[in-house]
Amino acid sequence: MKRHISFYSRVAICLLTQFAQVTIHRRWLFLSAIALGAANSTVYASEYDSAPVLTEGSAVEVAIRDNPSLAEMQTRYEALAEVPSQVGTLPDPMVSVNAMNFPTDTYERDQEAMTQLQVGFSQVFPFPGKLSLKEEAAEYDARAAGHSVDELRLQLIKNVKSKWWQLYYMDRALETVDSNQALLRQFITVAKTKYETGKGLQQDVLLSQLELSRLMDQDIQLQAIRRNQAIQLNILMDRPANDPITLPDKVSKMMPNLVDESELYQKAASVRPRLKQMETQIDAAKSRLDLAKRDYYPDFKLGVTYGDRTGDNPLPRGGARSDFVSVMVGVKIPLYAGRKQSKAVSQKSLELQKNRYALLDEKGLVTAAISSAVTDYHRAKQQYSLFGSGIVPQAQQTVQSMLAGYQVSEVDFLNLVRSQMTLFNYELQYWKALSDAKQALARLEAAVGEETVYE
Repeated sequence: MKRHISFYSRVAICLLTQFAQVTIHRRWLFLSAIALGAANSTVYASEYDSAPVLTEGSAVEVAIRDNPSLAEMQTRYEALAEVPSQVGTLPDPMVSVNAMNFPTDTYERDQEAMTQLQVGFSQVFPFPGKLSLKEEAAEYDARAAGHSVDELRLQLIKNVKSKWWQLYYMDRALETVDSNQALLRQFITVAKTKYETGKGLQQDVLLSQLELSRLMDQDIQLQAIRRNQAIQLNILMDRPANDPITLPDKVSKMMPNLVDESELYQKAASVRPRLKQMETQIDAAKSRLDLAKRDYYPDFKLGVTYGDRTGDNPLPRGGARSDFVSVMVGVKIPLYAGRKQSKAVSQKSLELQKNRYALLDEKGLVTAAISSAVTDYHRAKQQYSLFGSGIVPQAQQTVQSMLAGYQVSEVDFLNLVRSQMTLFNYELQYWKALSDAKQALARLEAAVGEETVYE
């Protein structure tokens, strides 16, 4: 903005030179108007100067460190990482204690031969391969959750950068509005002086006052927009919504060259976390399909029971009663396979197909996002160059020419004001192009999945 401010200074000097012959009272009014414009700019600056300067990089660091959504996804991933060992382990065994065949008349242990106290142990053994498939599917789920954390981090960085550059544009727009307000106040003073000395028209005064009112209204709107943008950036950084944000005045305006779009597509296919997440979900779906097919095979249950008896055997055998040992083997029979296991296999097959279609669709969305970001970047880059090196300097020359013509009464006041407002709009578009280009780069990095998108 320094070259724009210096331009306004030159305009003010021209106006001061033209009316150097006015009375001391008129000069005092004129200088007061200039001071008023400068004071307004000072008020705007002091509103944010109390906060430490927040650079784009520091905003990203704070958001990655403190954003609760990212922390939530990280915790979810860590929780899912604890699942594979659980589902890949045998079911807990069952220990039983039984009191068997006690006579109801005496409840004596030695009255009946079959009375006994039993201690049993049983264990279920799934068909070989089922546990490993369950563990494998759970591991894929955990990996997919890890990729979702990386994807959320990418989107968070993109959103922070976009909000930061929107705020930067708001600051530059407010500076431009303030400079134009100060200049229009000078125009009003000049127009009043010419009118009161019989060299100007009242409509010039009214016109300049109208344009000043429009700029004041635009300043109000921009202030509100800036506050809303600051609120959103604070939320992303997990800071109080009303915390003031001060951005640096000087930033890098470099517009790097991008690698070829086809290379960006290839990069995204290999590194984009969202695509990796969906590929991992396909692997998990395959494991679950294999597990569903294994459910056609039975699970087994093995049990051992020891029975303790007391008392003696009747004659002629005689002697103490022996204890019992029992061994049990159970097999789960897939008796309803047509209504259960077959339907499960069909369900898992369809889920696998759904995941494959979703991956194809996502790849299309990723390539579209890359192309859209590249297009927006090139458009904004060209506009930034055009406004910075062509349109804005030409508009400044036009204003200076109009001002010189107005000084010798060859240009009417309306055309002078119009040329100044045209310059104002071009200055806003200049800063908007810079902001749009930087935001497009942030979107491109997020779409590809890494920052190495430049030549």
